[in-house]
Amino acid sequence: MGERIYVEVEINTDLDQVWQATQDPSAHQQWDARFGEITYLPKDPEDAAAPQRFRYATRALPGLTIDGVGISAGERQRPDGTRTSALRFASDHSLSLIRSGAGYWRYVPVHGGGVRFLTGYDYEPGWDRLGPYADKVFRPLFGWLTAWSFDRLRLWLERGITPRRARRTALADAGARVAAVFVAVLLTRDLPAALTLGAAAALAVAGVLLPPSPVTPAARRCRRRPSEGRGAVAPATLARLERP
Repeated sequence: MGERIYVEVEINTDLDQVWQATQDPSAHQQWDARFGEITYLPKDPEDAAAPQRFRYATRALPGLTIDGVGISAGERQRPDGTRTSALRFASDHSLSLIRSGAGYWRYVPVHGGGVRFLTGYDYEPGWDRLGPYADKVFRPLFGWLTAWSFDRLRLWLERGITPRRARRTALADAGARVAAVFVAVLLTRDLPAALTLGAAAALAVAGVLLPPSPVTPAARRCRRRPSEGRGAVAPATLARLERP
């Protein structure tokens, strides 16, 4: 496996709200851009403590859906007041970028209010022999997408900005940045080529560095590296979970 992906965000809301938005599959699939559909599979009603099996699907391209299976187990009540959720997942789809993996969520109450919601996960890439090479590109993308999704969740719970609205504002924000570069090229097209390219490059850099709108999800608002004592260790339930 490669370098573990880690993302952390602080959400100014109560623990139950974060738990509900992340454990209810109908809510989870709204804010998490990594999944298009999450469906819980039936389990024995007499065994409430049994791990939850599920199916997931992601639309990679129009008309192309990649699916997989998973198993998860959560700890809603812990002596230290935190909560955890562990999962394993796998896909046998020939085009899946991820063959199998495992990860966890931690929910850590913040002194004074709020919840520090964090994840750590790793996976084996798909695509057989090409997988390790393709993963050098896609692993950073998965990390960015995870962080972007976490901030979209934060906006939903803190400010009531629905995931659908957040996606629209993100698209509008990206479109405005691209349009600014295009306009710069048009306005400077009669100047020497070096000046035209320089203006476009300057606006492109500014577009990347310019802070996003407060109502637009941004991966940069999330922490991407754990620090000592911040709950970055995987819960023990993960080691006990069987492969899906």
